[in-house]
Amino acid sequence: MSVAVLSGKTAIVTGGAGGIGRVLVRALIEAGARVAILDADGGGLEHFARALDDDGHEAATLAVRMDVSDPDDCAASVARTRERFGAIHILINNAALGMGVVRTNHITDPVRIDEITPEIWQRVAAVNFSGPFYMTRAAAPHFLARGWGRVINITTSFFTMLRGSYAPYGPCKAGLEAWSAGLAKEFAGQGITVNVVVPGGPTDTPMVPPVSGFDRAALIRPEAMAPPILWLCSSAADQITGARIVAAKWDPALEPEAAAAVALAPSGWPDLARDPVWPGGRPEDG
Repeated sequence: MSVAVLSGKTAIVTGGAGGIGRVLVRALIEAGARVAILDADGGGLEHFARALDDDGHEAATLAVRMDVSDPDDCAASVARTRERFGAIHILINNAALGMGVVRTNHITDPVRIDEITPEIWQRVAAVNFSGPFYMTRAAAPHFLARGWGRVINITTSFFTMLRGSYAPYGPCKAGLEAWSAGLAKEFAGQGITVNVVVPGGPTDTPMVPPVSGFDRAALIRPEAMAPPILWLCSSAADQITGARIVAAKWDPALEPEAAAAVALAPSGWPDLARDPVWPGGRPEDG
């Protein structure tokens, strides 16, 4: 894939100053895109933006401190991005809160329901589930006006979604996965694709704290997320929508289409939706 495959495109990355986010921002810049980096961590955002400026990327980046759980913040961030770069083509919903908001040792000592306060539940749901909705709702009119757009939602493995003692993180990611599948159908035929990318397992980011007990060398590198996401953002993937890619299964040594044949599957749970109970037979979207 050409290093300039995204030349002329503008991308928004939420959680852009974090582990996976930083990797994606740099990969998008290297592919020729201009990037709005959105993050709630003001200190981390400032430090990352300064590093990008030092590397000569000041003209290609916009750093915005914001909270994806606030719909007004989301709308304002999209407006600022369009004002700065003139257009928006790509939205990567990456921002998320992990189980560490309950306890950092949640891997070695599973979380119980009585530990999840309503405030924690609502906060995680607001960031991990509502945030992507707010961002996509704000960006969608720009995509529709152009007849071209990319929405990429970062979810998690099905194992993690269904794992015991992994709420509210798992259920919120399951909701995002299901919504992604439905949104892909809503935008079908309008030049806008909606896909999901997951690391495929525990990833070497701050979301997996040192007290987890994992051998860090055995964790998935966040850099594994970049090749499939760059491909999905490119025109080569114009016909790919409603899909999920497991980054750990993507072989960057292969041509993207060959790598996708191994790592790509439908998003959501389409097998469970093939025989709905519906008045008069089947719904049109069945």
